[in-house]
Order: sequence, then structure tokens, then C-alpha cells
Amino acid sequence: MTTPRDLLITTLDVAPDRPVEQGDLSLALAGAELCDLLTAEALTLDGDRIVPGLPPALDDRLLDAASSSLDREAPYESVEDWLWRRGRGLYATYLADLEARGELTRRRNRWLPVTAGRTALSDSPARHHAAERRSSGDPVLTVLAAAVGVGQEPAEDLADLVDDAVVTVLAAVNNALMELEAVRQRRSIEQAAFDNVWRGP
Repeated sequence: MTTPRDLLITTLDVAPDRPVEQGDLSLALAGAELCDLLTAEALTLDGDRIVPGLPPALDDRLLDAASSSLDREAPYESVEDWLWRRGRGLYATYLADLEARGELTRRRNRWLPVTAGRTALSDSPARHHAAERRSSGDPVLTVLAAAVGVGQEPAEDLADLVDDAVVTVLAAVNNALMELEAVRQRRSIEQAAFDNVWRGP
């Protein structure tokens, strides 16, 4: 299993009745992909720039797609730019992948079409793997899950748990999530002001 799948399974397993914002999770999934690609030595970081290495045999379709989409020309892409570009719609991509693997089912609702039913995790090896990784306190999974509102960050200093490149990626995910929340708040204020204009005095 990969960190993005473990992250998605964790959010669906731990907070099924309090769904995570899709935009937030898409950014975190893109960050999880970078962390896995760093581990696989498919890339290195030069400051905050992603420097691709030789494409490794990753044995995972979605990570292969992530690796092949890296910008391979200097000055290369920043981690934050990657998160926004790769993250667009990534939640839906991973959700569809889980469903295709039979790890996610839709609960039928007799009043609504099947496609409108709620999703539920199957009792699969992938679910058990994600749960074991979560319970072991895996720092990357723990930090990414906490960033989208599921669980708490590790008590230890992150720099003592993972290398500098991973710290850079995780920090960029947090920054992108804060930026996305600021955009949401601004739009909410603008919408409220627009509504007030139409409502009148």
C-alpha cells in the first residue's frame, strides 16, 4: 500500500460521519505522493524545488502517474506548485481507485439511486494495513491526517522523526491548506456581502 491510499482510508475510517473537505484531502494526497516518491528515490529536493531522478519501478499505477508528471526541466517545480497542480481532483482519483479495487462500496439507499449512496470501507487487507500504520504512529501518515483534521500531530519534534526533505513537503502541505482555507473564508465574506446587497436595508 501507499501513503496516499493509507491516508484516504484513514480519513474514511476514522471520520466517516465528518467528511474531510475534498480540496484539503486532494492537497494532502499530493503531499503523500511526494513523500512516497522521496522514499523511492524517484526525486530529491533542492531547497523547495523537486528534482526528478530516474523513474523507478513503483508497482503502483497512481504513483507511476505522479512520477511521470514531474517537471523534468530546470528550474523545476516548487513543492507548493506541485501540490496545487497534482492535487486538482486527486481525491476523486484515489476514491475511484479504492472502489475499483473493491476496497470501497456504496451503501444502497432504497429512496435514492445507488450512486447517491454513502461510501463504506470494505474489511480488506488495505484497511487493516492503514489501521496498523496509524496505530503505530507513523509520522508521515499522522501529520498528513492531522493536517486534514483527523487525529493529532505527533508529540515529538517532526525533524527528529523524518528527514529534512519530508519536513519540507509536510510544511508545504500545511501552508497550502492554510491558503485554501483563507480563500474559502474570503469567498464566504464576499458571498455574505453580495447577499446583503440583494437583501437591502
